[in-house]
Amino acid sequence: MGELFKLRGSLSTSQRSLLAIIGFAMVLLLWYLLTLGENPAFPAGILPSPSAVFGRLPDILTLQDFGAFSDLYKDNELIRNTTKSISINLAGYLEAILIAIPIGFLIGLLPIFRGLFQRQVDAIRYIPLTAVTGLFIAWFGLNTDMKVHYLAFGILVYLLPVVVQRIDEVRDVYLKTVYTLGATDWQTIRTVYLPSVISRLSDDIRVLTAISWTYIIIAESLYSGGGIGGLIWRAGVRQGRIDKVFALLVIIIVVGILQDKIFTYLDRTFFPFKFQNKDKYKKEKKGNSSWSAIWNYALQTLTWLGLGIYAFLFLNEFFAFMGVLKPLTYFFGEAAYAMHFLFLAILFYKGKKLYETMLKKPQTPKTA
Repeated sequence: MGELFKLRGSLSTSQRSLLAIIGFAMVLLLWYLLTLGENPAFPAGILPSPSAVFGRLPDILTLQDFGAFSDLYKDNELIRNTTKSISINLAGYLEAILIAIPIGFLIGLLPIFRGLFQRQVDAIRYIPLTAVTGLFIAWFGLNTDMKVHYLAFGILVYLLPVVVQRIDEVRDVYLKTVYTLGATDWQTIRTVYLPSVISRLSDDIRVLTAISWTYIIIAESLYSGGGIGGLIWRAGVRQGRIDKVFALLVIIIVVGILQDKIFTYLDRTFFPFKFQNKDKYKKEKKGNSSWSAIWNYALQTLTWLGLGIYAFLFLNEFFAFMGVLKPLTYFFGEAAYAMHFLFLAILFYKGKKLYETMLKKPQTPKTA
């Protein structure tokens, strides 16, 4: 019990789960009390009741009505607009990363580029993104490309200086070691700078996920071409449905949490050395669990099943054997190429790991 009030004290898994449930219940209770009665503290036009957003409990349990979520699904193509925003988010991220990493390495590693552009890189962080919205409309119009480039620029202004900073943080002991072994400049970049910088950069990219949704909402609010931002403006603000606005905010939070979990999983997959001490401690404390083996098997099965379904839909985009119906284009819109890139990258990685596993020969016991 004393750990609960100890400075920087640690919590067990059960304590964290229980406290998270209690905290969520407290927020809902406060929300309910503030909107309770005929004359609530906050009228429905400012703060809708939980039942208006999520639906009444009896209707939720019988799957009859989910409040504003049901209205969004029936009247505003909720799933399609959500997937469009996700694809734009991913496309903007890919563009920003593909630009930031090579430029950041040039500035961080070569003194001539650092001298030429370091000041400019530091200065662009102070550009307010809302002030350049008109420029992006003038340059790219009001289509999906504008939203992707606008989002990429919003991520880039924060990501590019971070790449340079992460390069400066590479420990000298690693550099001296490879120099002692006679490594060339390219070998030093490949074996020291790239693993060190990219592994640290993954945490920065994960943090920027929350910021990226801010720019998506701004870009999509400018033009009714679909997406959650467009829904917030049309269904929420213009129609006065504040309950729909709150429902859409809940969806953004849920998508953001899922994205964060996916980034954490990818971080553990590609950079396991960052979690060696923590994982070793957990294994020593809990021991080998059959449930973890079952979970890993189920996760692998679901991953391959998902890749198979996406492969079927991906081929349909080019050969149209399902007729005029193209689900990926319908749900992800013009930014579907980002989802295709992600699918091909995952397929290549999984195929490579499977090929390496098949190449491994079973070790035969040595005979005396």
